[in-house]
Formats: sequence, C-alpha cells, structure tokens
Amino acid sequence: MAETLRLKQVKSPNGASRKQRESLKTLGLGRIGKTAERPDDRVVRGILRKVGHLVAVETRATRGDRGNRG
Repeated sequence: MAETLRLKQVKSPNGASRKQRESLKTLGLGRIGKTAERPDDRVVRGILRKVGHLVAVETRATRGDRGNRG
C-alpha cells in the first residue's frame, strides 16, 4: 500500500519568509483551513520540514490498484 499525506494549513503565513510562502503554494495550500493530499515521498517531507509549523499532517494508507493483477 502506498501512503499519502493529508495536509491542512493551520497557521497564517504572515511573517513567514517568501520561500516558506512559496513552499505552501507548492503543497497546494495558501489559506488557513485549506487541505491537500500529497504522496509521501522525500520531496514533500523536505518541504514539510520548512513549513511544518504552519501545517498539520495526517498519514493515510491508500489501496493500490487491484484491477491490474494478472
């Protein structure tokens, strides 16, 4: 099973650096309360290290595509 991360912005980026605001946009966030789902990979984890104080993270397991089994 692949895992996804459910991200929810919980704090305002006011006072944050320009790079942190751009990182939020990269994650698909930008407003308090907005949510997005992203794959759990090294790139997303690296971005979250920079803006983790603005975002709540929930790990979710997703089912693979069962229809492709031969």
